[in-house]
Amino acid sequence: MKMNILKELEWRGLLKQFTNEAKIEFAQKNGKGVYCGFDPTADSLHVGHLIQIINLLRFQKAGFKPIAVVGGATGMIGDPSFKKDERAFLTNEQLEINVKGINAQLKKMISKVEFENNANWLKPMTLIEFLRDVGKSFNLSYLLAKESIATRVETGLSVTEFSYTMLQAYDFYHLYKNNDCYLQIGGSDQWGNITSGIDYISSKLGKENSHAAGITMNLLTKKDGTKFGKTESGAVWLDASKTSEYDFYQFFFNQDDNDCEMLLKFLTDFDEKKINQIIDDHKKEPSKRIMQINLAEWTTKFVHGEAGLKKAQEISKAFFNGEILSLQTDVLKSAISSLPSCEIDKKTNILDSLIKVGVGTSKRELREFIAQKAITINNEILKDENIFIENIQAIDKIFYVIKRGKRKYYVIIIK
Repeated sequence: MKMNILKELEWRGLLKQFTNEAKIEFAQKNGKGVYCGFDPTADSLHVGHLIQIINLLRFQKAGFKPIAVVGGATGMIGDPSFKKDERAFLTNEQLEINVKGINAQLKKMISKVEFENNANWLKPMTLIEFLRDVGKSFNLSYLLAKESIATRVETGLSVTEFSYTMLQAYDFYHLYKNNDCYLQIGGSDQWGNITSGIDYISSKLGKENSHAAGITMNLLTKKDGTKFGKTESGAVWLDASKTSEYDFYQFFFNQDDNDCEMLLKFLTDFDEKKINQIIDDHKKEPSKRIMQINLAEWTTKFVHGEAGLKKAQEISKAFFNGEILSLQTDVLKSAISSLPSCEIDKKTNILDSLIKVGVGTSKRELREFIAQKAITINNEILKDENIFIENIQAIDKIFYVIKRGKRKYYVIIIK
């Protein structure tokens, strides 16, 4: 017997709001479609999107037919939900690049899911058709009552973004008619957009004939209230060229104990029994970071595959053991991309080079490190403070890996 999807979401702490339990159960029992939208604001998704990607897989396991919709048309408009300012418009060329990048990522992670682009049905629609067929069904006071719109009206909201909820409502209607899709899911900030779609379907088909329903999930935030997925260097991307497999793995490995139980429930497919076992094992020996390891391994494998996980684990082990130069060349280059680095002219004195990359703050401090034999360059102990960087043999003729102490690494790249 398949799991009840609402109960599954509830025990995981994901469930925020839903419209009609009977209609959701009907959709699940009859294997109807469920869709989630992805906004192509960049050419890669980030870890904040993981929650909905994994949710599509949960719904698939529960018997639904999952559909991922990339907003090739609505991405040109901008969703007003809980933003202070209007979104800067993307060019058609950039939008096309973003849509292709996101599609490729989604297909890699959820290959059995149906993919759609709302540009395929929204772009051919004329302005007159939109106003007659869609705009006519929306009362102005109804739209102004939507929280996503109401919160922006006083600070400034263009007609462009004001129309977003109507366009998304039409998406749901189109998928309902053409893709047998009875359910829309999204983050809690999408409640107004989702209910607009349900109301629009009812207005077109009659309330008694509509099976449309919606579910929103709690947003992914840390216990301290900060946004999940942001680091000092920016967003944690799902594209390995933007966030390496190692950095991705380390992001989850370094999560605080207080957040890990929620993250295991939100971002893995582990069942309740397994998660409870992981938590119990972790509490017995917290220093082993059992929750973090399970979380990092599952998410990295899900996003980057077995090969990506293996690479991340190899690099992590090499850093921990101080054996980074023992890595294979391709893995070594991936590891180096994660380290503090700078470009330096080959005629630069070694002490000036080390200060520039951050190994030390002064020549006096560096001389102390050298006297303690605490600095190595490409695995050779630095003994001479007067040499120039060009006098040391480089890896691939362009870069040097500096280690200070047991585990602090830096990279110098020759201009």
